[in-house]
Amino acid sequence: MSNLQTLETFSTCDISDGLLNVYNIPTGGYFPNLTTISLPSNSSIVGAAYTVLFAPIDDPRPAVNYIDSVPPNSVLVLALEPHLQSQFHPFVTITQAMYGGLMSTRAQFLKSNGTVVFGRIRDVDEHRSLNHPVFAYGVGSCAPKAVVKAVGTNVQLNILTSDGVTQTIYPGDYIAGDNNGIVRIPVQEVDISKLITYIEKSIEVDLLVSEDIKNGVPAKQAQNDRRSVLKKYI
Repeated sequence: MSNLQTLETFSTCDISDGLLNVYNIPTGGYFPNLTTISLPSNSSIVGAAYTVLFAPIDDPRPAVNYIDSVPPNSVLVLALEPHLQSQFHPFVTITQAMYGGLMSTRAQFLKSNGTVVFGRIRDVDEHRSLNHPVFAYGVGSCAPKAVVKAVGTNVQLNILTSDGVTQTIYPGDYIAGDNNGIVRIPVQEVDISKLITYIEKSIEVDLLVSEDIKNGVPAKQAQNDRRSVLKKYI
């Protein structure tokens, strides 16, 4: 299997554990406050980030058509300029939806693996009927054309999170998503093969820990006994 296919077999929790324990990324790559709008049952997504930046409608940059250039096996990631973001719920300052059902229809046709919107989306039932994975801060009903426009693709996106920290998503970063949320894997900073090996071993170990606990071993003792082997994979 390719690295993407292998990563897709892991939960975002498994991936975050690897990023935290092997690469000391304190967030585990996790982006808070996103809601799973549409996701087929018991499924997960992984893909290379195809990033799209939205700016106010009066921004001097011309609008771009991003949806007809979505690469296969990508995760489409949409975000607003930082000054349109908020540290506090609902995390953006506009009420319009940035993404709708027709966009998912086109992205799915182009074989995108899913969409992440750091803002509102609309046409919830359409995304779900397509079985196209979509994550967002929330929902709305109004199209965005009166207030914002897409002005750039394959650019870095700076995301203000609720702890006041700005996290960056770069084009080509791996984005993983499931019912636990969304995680970024920084491919320029991480040895993917090493990360996968650690995650595989960590899953094996945690299965043993679970069995020990079910057999009456105290949880802390089971974790200490079983997880010591993971040190050699860090």
